[in-house]
Amino acid sequence: MVTPIQGLGQTLQMQVVEATSERVVMTMPVTAQHLQPWGYLHGGASVALAETAATAGAFLNCPAGMVAFGLEINANHIRSVREGMLTATAIPLHIGRTSQIWEIDIRNEQQKRVCVSRCTLAVIPSDAPDATK
Repeated sequence: MVTPIQGLGQTLQMQVVEATSERVVMTMPVTAQHLQPWGYLHGGASVALAETAATAGAFLNCPAGMVAFGLEINANHIRSVREGMLTATAIPLHIGRTSQIWEIDIRNEQQKRVCVSRCTLAVIPSDAPDATK
C-alpha cells in the first residue's frame, strides 16, 4: 500500500507505505523543493516528515471521538542529504489517554540514519473548539 497524503504532505510528496497502530512507514523524495539555499535537505522538511508520520500513527490510536495534534517535536539531524528517497519509521513510545509520544527514525536509501525525532501529541475531543482551527 503506497498512499499519497493531503496538505503539506502532498506538497512535499510524502507517501504512506504502511500504517498501523504500532508502526507507520512513510517516504519522501529529496528534490529541489526540499533543499535549503546551499543545496542540502532542509531540516524543516525532515521535521515535517517526522511529525506527519507520528500524527498518522497517533490518529490510529485515538479512541472514537478523539483526535491527536502535535504538541512538541524535536529532531537531531545526523547526516546531510542532497538527493534520493527518505524513509521515516514511526513507533509509539507512549499511548496515553491524553497524550502520545512517538519516535521517528528517518533513513536514506543506503539505510543510513539521516534524522531521529521524538514527537509528543495531545489527544483531545474531535469536537473541541481548537480541533477545527
